[in-house]
Amino acid sequence: MIKIAVISPHAPILLPEVGSDEDRDKVRKTLKSLRELGERFKETKTDEIIISSPHKDWGFDVPLFFLAKHFKGKIISYLTGFESPQEHFIIGQKMAQNLEKKKTYALIASGDLSHVLLKEGPYGYHYDGPKFDQELIKLLKEKKVPELLKLDEKFTQAADCGLRSFAFVLGLLNGSDIEINPKILSYEGPFGVGYLVARIV
Repeated sequence: MIKIAVISPHAPILLPEVGSDEDRDKVRKTLKSLRELGERFKETKTDEIIISSPHKDWGFDVPLFFLAKHFKGKIISYLTGFESPQEHFIIGQKMAQNLEKKKTYALIASGDLSHVLLKEGPYGYHYDGPKFDQELIKLLKEKKVPELLKLDEKFTQAADCGLRSFAFVLGLLNGSDIEINPKILSYEGPFGVGYLVARIV
């Protein structure tokens, strides 16, 4: 049984040993939301955590630092690939069939939104970036998953890294017959990269 599912950013700058006090002040909404989710994870007490990410070194570590600092159970990591979001959704659906009914699970979709939000950002600016982020949040709120899975086709220059991770977790929920009930906790992009924190279930 899946008890909680969330979307988390994974920028290393969120970690206290990486980001400066000035950096963390600029992402205070994100940090506040992650701490709140961390408390919720602690209260939920699941047997296992399944976390998906497009990156191996920081993609798993950053969300787990905030959400599973005191977690003692098993953590299953899934590294997303180059397949389409729709294919990742199907992979999630299939993996749901292998979940043990007697166990409880928490899902973390690790990923950032567009990396081209600001001219002074690490990847510059492209108008697809802000549009992608706004549309993704809108479709998530409206529970329009099929449309969300096609966002990379509509905004080809958005330079996101999270859509496939989100798609995988949405597939896991769909394959488990769990209806999503999204709640956006925070969104900001002060460094030119979109950081979304949300509860899906």
